[in-house]
Amino acid sequence: MNKAILVGRLTKDPEIKTTASGIPVCSFTLAVDRRFVKAGEERKADFINCVAFRSTAEFICRFFTKGRMLGVVGSIQTRSWDGNDGQKHYATEVIVDEAYFTESKGLSTPAAGQSTPNAFAPTAPKPQDEPLPMSDDDFFSIESEDDLPF
Repeated sequence: MNKAILVGRLTKDPEIKTTASGIPVCSFTLAVDRRFVKAGEERKADFINCVAFRSTAEFICRFFTKGRMLGVVGSIQTRSWDGNDGQKHYATEVIVDEAYFTESKGLSTPAAGQSTPNAFAPTAPKPQDEPLPMSDDDFFSIESEDDLPF
């Protein structure tokens, strides 16, 4: 299984181009914080190259700019090519299938030294609706297991 799920900040404005066949392609890099911080050190980040196509590419380029938090789901892909210098070059990137807003529109990049807002921080519990009353008419008995639809 090859599935990548990332939440990070754009390191620069996403770039959109069009292939020779007219398909929109958006390339960008996400700065994704590492999960753990060593005592006395700053949090480190990995810089992950990503590529999106078609409507996903257009969505990202339209609504996201440098510093905005972005959530993506996709798969990791590697490719290689021979450069003009005769050397073999490799690239590893996430091919984005889905993209999501992960912060409120009003939030922006924090200033140096400030903490990053957590898009997945728990919120106050919402009051639950009263359960719907149930009656015996909502259920029926099954005579044998042969009548089950599965």
